[in-house]
Amino acid sequence: MHACANRYGDTFTVRLSGLSPMVFFTDPEAIRQIFTGDPDRFQAGRANRVFEVFFGPNSLLFLDGARRRRERRLLMPPFHGRRMRLYGEIISEIADRSIDTWPVGRPFPVHARLQDITLEVILRVVFGVADEARLFRLRMALVEALALMDVGNPLRPIRALWRLGPVRRRIRELLHNEVRRRRAEETGERTDVLGMLIDARDEDGLSMSDEEVRDEVFTLLVAGHETTATSLAWAIHNLLKSPGALEAARSEVMSVIGNGPCPPPPDAEQIGRLVYLDAVIKETARLHPVVPIVVRQLAMDDTVGSARLPAGSIAAPCIYLVHRRPDLWPEPNSFDPDRFLGERTDPYRFFPFGGGVRFCLGAAFATFEMKIVLARILSRVKLQPSFGYSLRVVRRGLALAPSSGLPVVRPAR
Repeated sequence: MHACANRYGDTFTVRLSGLSPMVFFTDPEAIRQIFTGDPDRFQAGRANRVFEVFFGPNSLLFLDGARRRRERRLLMPPFHGRRMRLYGEIISEIADRSIDTWPVGRPFPVHARLQDITLEVILRVVFGVADEARLFRLRMALVEALALMDVGNPLRPIRALWRLGPVRRRIRELLHNEVRRRRAEETGERTDVLGMLIDARDEDGLSMSDEEVRDEVFTLLVAGHETTATSLAWAIHNLLKSPGALEAARSEVMSVIGNGPCPPPPDAEQIGRLVYLDAVIKETARLHPVVPIVVRQLAMDDTVGSARLPAGSIAAPCIYLVHRRPDLWPEPNSFDPDRFLGERTDPYRFFPFGGGVRFCLGAAFATFEMKIVLARILSRVKLQPSFGYSLRVVRRGLALAPSSGLPVVRPAR
């Protein structure tokens, strides 16, 4: 991406075998035009359909138009306001249980531990208190599917989707059985996502079908697990290489929540006061967006910025390059959370969760979860970088992650 931007400027076209031409944009004004444009002309669902074979045709990722608007309205309640805050204790409990098992005095890959935390969180949030045996089978199938997608070549994740047939069918069957089982139960004040989706009704009083619920839940399980764990790993990496930021974050957490072997879980008011930790998360997302681009496929010929694009081509606002433009971000390669303190972010120069009507539905929940997990880590343990570790950026499935699982050491007290 850097090489192309250096050679061709703010706008350049990338052609990959089997895909429509992708026109990368790094100018905020062009990105504003894409994000605020008519979603029926700039179609994200159509652009993402290469992944439909994995997630299923009813996933919000692949919907456009009126159906996308309906599904998004039905999916929004579990991830906002009071509902979301109910999950805070669950997240704290799962994080504490994992931290208790972290080895002392020897290197271990912290990314794997973070994946365990975020997978357990999303399973509990989606399914609530469910049968442990059923959760175990689903957990193992998800881990297997993600491992099959964990390949280094940037083209292979797309090809790998076609190798996931057996495990994908197993996951879909497990989810379908769970949806039918839960639909047969009496409705009530359900706080888990699956129960709320089953109970949800649109403006015409219609519910989602079993197949719609299944595909949306599967998307939430995958998207709400790997991306959050990877962002947490990058945040830990950035803090460990920036002693000043690490001390500032730890001091804030201790002053707001406390420290010790097991400080009390933070409540919603305390989480809101962790403003420096919020800046750490934002600066991590600026430097290390989990995915480097978002995509829109043009339904008709159009002009974006100075580029005339034919119908069928893909406009790709490039998160990674925009976040590192030196004219937008002084010293763009430096980790500096202070740049986000007291500042309102421009959605066309900082957009780690996408933008416009396709802004990530789970953005608030992901940030909420990351603040809690990082607060538990900072208040309970002091990690150190593993001696001799040299970081590389590697591809894990569709995400960009630190190499070797980011080995760290938890020193003996």
